[in-house]
Amino acid sequence: MIQELKQNYGHLFEDDLINEIAQVGTYKEVPAGFKLMEIGSYIKGMPLLISGAIKILRDDKEGDELLLYYLEKGDTCSMTMSCCLGQTKSEIRAIAETDTVLIMVPIQKMEMWTSKYKSWRNFVFESYHTRLNEMLHTIDSIAFNNMDQRLLEYLKNKSRINEDNSIRNTHQEIAGELHSSRVVISRLLKKLEKLGKIELHRNYIEIINLD
Repeated sequence: MIQELKQNYGHLFEDDLINEIAQVGTYKEVPAGFKLMEIGSYIKGMPLLISGAIKILRDDKEGDELLLYYLEKGDTCSMTMSCCLGQTKSEIRAIAETDTVLIMVPIQKMEMWTSKYKSWRNFVFESYHTRLNEMLHTIDSIAFNNMDQRLLEYLKNKSRINEDNSIRNTHQEIAGELHSSRVVISRLLKKLEKLGKIELHRNYIEIINLD
């Protein structure tokens, strides 16, 4: 665990902090689709990603999902930290987008490290800043971009994060994460196919050229 921590967080944390994380952290390997966190549950630890990606989602009053952002290698989730430190229930859902390796840090240590290690304090503040900007980007996208643009960006991110030109989400799943309807998404996907940007297959979408 120490070696993986040093490879992914060694440029951020001093050796003493990495050693402490290795002593108290819980190493986890989870498959794609695994639910790490549910809305309304209490959070007992904060994830540090070693590899893979996690998507962070939020529900509206009707129970429909909206994709807020992705966590990737070297990231953590500021909303998780807020719930941990405030001992409040989670307001997000976290699902592994790909096979993921992470280290769960117990909440009891987080506050202590904030005062003990400047590197941890900087990491927490920078994480808040990054996640806030990502949520603002999501809000701007909903408010100012049409669904064509949002779908295009969604497909680009999916392909990049999964390192695969084949996207194996159903039209309904894509519609849910973009807070749209399956009919709209299917129509826009067919439009992208006619433009030569994608090819639609029975069980997947093949990316041709989204530039």
